[in-house]
Amino acid sequence: MDRFLAPHTSEAIAHSHLTENWFTWDQDHPSFNETLVAGCASYQAFNRYLSGSDLFIVPRSRTELESVLRRYAYDGIHNAIAVSRQPLQRGGYSRTCMLAEKSIREVLNTNDNAQVLLGLHSPKSMSQPTVSDRPFSPNTGIRT
Repeated sequence: MDRFLAPHTSEAIAHSHLTENWFTWDQDHPSFNETLVAGCASYQAFNRYLSGSDLFIVPRSRTELESVLRRYAYDGIHNAIAVSRQPLQRGGYSRTCMLAEKSIREVLNTNDNAQVLLGLHSPKSMSQPTVSDRPFSPNTGIRT
């Protein structure tokens, strides 16, 4: 995770603040802290992708990867909104999503991060021959 969002980044700090103060984080500010939630959501999106625990369709391109990460970030934003006791300001949801998307794009644009993330869950080459490589005999019956 440090390769993508090091502990000193605003996203990692936001994530740390929200997770350590999950029940009181929203009381520190007079209104919903969009920047804090967006940073945490971005961090959670990368963390969730890296774990691969609920990744059913592996992204094949940068666009698909960014889409997966944005969807994960939106989940994090929704979770934070659900537990917050502070109301969202007018346009707050859109701004929060925009900040999280900007953070995701910045990470993907850094060095070869997008390629590394795409390669992380890509299918490994198979050691067994594929069905088309196996010898076929019309006299071979189905075993029962």
